[in-house]
Amino acid sequence: MTKLEYILTNTYKVGMVSYLNEHPEDFEEVIELAIADRQPYSWRAASLVKNCMEQNDERLRGYLDRIIDLIPTKREGHARELLVIVQQMDLNEDQEGKVFDLCVNLWEKTGNQPSVRHNAFRQMCAIAKKHPDLIHEIELLTDSMYMESLSPGVKRAIQKMMNGLKKEWEK
Repeated sequence: MTKLEYILTNTYKVGMVSYLNEHPEDFEEVIELAIADRQPYSWRAASLVKNCMEQNDERLRGYLDRIIDLIPTKREGHARELLVIVQQMDLNEDQEGKVFDLCVNLWEKTGNQPSVRHNAFRQMCAIAKKHPDLIHEIELLTDSMYMESLSPGVKRAIQKMMNGLKKEWEK
């Protein structure tokens, strides 16, 4: 077990963040672990990256395509953490297309954890802000068959995002 793996499994979030802030040279190792399949470390490493990264973090730029490609292969919690990392990055048009399709697939799986589906919907809306032709497609995805498995709070959050998206493009 490496020192980083020990930190990931034996400290709370504050301790992990503190460790990485004190050891920025370990950031690349955390990223590599975050995209690997080495549980329980990989999910925790992805969460740590999410909590320590900056908006559009340059340290992640070279990993972004791999992260996007790997999200569908990960378990729900791990996929959610990687998706949140992607949400904080500026995407090129090709990446936006891949991420949008990925998010539609995550959203349509009504058995997925609500937090995964919520983050997927959030990312779809963010992409649709730049590409208004996608709004109608997203609107179709708010049909009751996709919404009924969600809690009332998540349903309200989804509806609020959808209403905000519509208002932005009605201007």
